[in-house]
Amino acid sequence: MKSREFYTVVIRQSAGYWVSLCLENGIVGQGNNQQESIDKVKEAIESFQAVRAIENNIYTAPISIEELHNFSNI
Repeated sequence: MKSREFYTVVIRQSAGYWVSLCLENGIVGQGNNQQESIDKVKEAIESFQAVRAIENNIYTAPISIEELHNFSNI
């Protein structure tokens, strides 16, 4: 059985859309509502993981406090 990874996502509304930001890797999803935004960021994370599994030079880093602050105040 494959272990499941958990991620922390911050969601905010911006310009009529909902935006989700994954704090562990900086991946973003956007949707017309909160759930769509979450679904999009999940899809993006899955795609990222698939590429990372076959590529050796994929960089990943958690979001800094400053970046989170900027995301929250846009």
